[in-house]
Amino acid sequence: MRSAVSAMAVASLAFQAGGICQEPAAASGQTLTLERAIRLALESNRVIKSADLELRKFEDRLAATRTKRLPALDWYVLGSQRLTALDFLFPKGAFGVYPGVGPVPAANTTIRAPLQPAALLIGKVDQPLSQQYQIGLGLGQLKVGQEIAREQERLKRQTVVSDVKSAYYQILQTQSALESAEEAIRLYRELDRLTDQYVSQQVALKSESLEVKTRLAKAEYDALTLRNPLATQQEHLNSLMGRELATEFSVSPVPEASSTETDLAAARRLALERRPEVRQASLKVRQAEFDRRIKKAEYIPSVSLNFTYFSPVNYGGIVPSNIASVGLLLDWEPFDWGRKRHELAEKSKSVEEATLALKETEDQIAIEVGSKFRKLQEARQLVAIGRLAQETARENLRVAQNRYSQQASLLKDVLQVQTSLAQADNQYQQALLSFWTAKADFERALGEEE
Repeated sequence: MRSAVSAMAVASLAFQAGGICQEPAAASGQTLTLERAIRLALESNRVIKSADLELRKFEDRLAATRTKRLPALDWYVLGSQRLTALDFLFPKGAFGVYPGVGPVPAANTTIRAPLQPAALLIGKVDQPLSQQYQIGLGLGQLKVGQEIAREQERLKRQTVVSDVKSAYYQILQTQSALESAEEAIRLYRELDRLTDQYVSQQVALKSESLEVKTRLAKAEYDALTLRNPLATQQEHLNSLMGRELATEFSVSPVPEASSTETDLAAARRLALERRPEVRQASLKVRQAEFDRRIKKAEYIPSVSLNFTYFSPVNYGGIVPSNIASVGLLLDWEPFDWGRKRHELAEKSKSVEEATLALKETEDQIAIEVGSKFRKLQEARQLVAIGRLAQETARENLRVAQNRYSQQASLLKDVLQVQTSLAQADNQYQQALLSFWTAKADFERALGEEE
């Protein structure tokens, strides 16, 4: 039995060392790189497209507001049936008394318009004059709103890129764990086959076979619990890229961690220049100032050049059929019980509030950059530790294999070292993934869009 168990252990060790090991099957579908995933998301993500549409709507708003500078043409038509008579009374001599003719009219005269359908046509053309200043302020405020929408679009792009990186690294982590689980399944299946063979030869105990089968079932369950979230994670990334949820793909291995260092003070300055939130807060200060100036402009009287045309139809022959006039139209509220003054004071407080919000945004971004910077340093150090632990475990395995080949150590010692190496490999992979996740968060804090 001892020789059979040793043979089984040697076969197991050979399987782990790669003697009969096969590469894990690649995931179905194309291999998707992180760069391509980001590019697809920037091109097809629905959130980004929606933000772009919101930005383009400002072009229509600006064009509509510019038309207010031009003359406004209004027509008013009233069709009606008079219910009371329309009488025009002209007293005797209303038009004067003339020699040889006498008074005109010679007696009191009443002219009655018949009770018939009538119409009243009124046309008006107003060209704003003093309102041009207010319209200009409104256009300026809309342009600031357009800039805010543009920064909002940038923020959405940065958020989507950060979400794509996070989803990509999650898939990579799950995919790596699944490959390790499938490798363990292949190992236990080979051990199960060997153990069943040895039990049939009565050189191994039934309990040993049951233990291997239990470990195999546990490994298969672990793989199943990884495949389910992997499918969900792939659907989430496909949604971010604007693709069909069922599109199959696999992700590329994580590259080695870079060793570039960034000065924290320089990073904070860069973030304050790049982050859309800072730009948005600054634009909101300008927007509040425009709002205050527009409210202050209400003190200016509204003066327009006016042309009015008036035409009554079926109101009797005595009524002129066409009346036209041109002049200046003044609209002014000289006394408002202090309403405009209070409204202007409210707008001034809004400017102060927006200024405070800008400072608060700058401070929060500086804090966020500092936090992400420190986490990136910790993750980089963890990668260095993981690499050293990995190299140490590999060297220990080499020594243990040599000692075992010289019969200077037990097989269980070699298997234990092999297990330690697998753990070190897994810890290094996790550290590497943690580093790239921290790097993605740091880049997001800096305001990078790709």
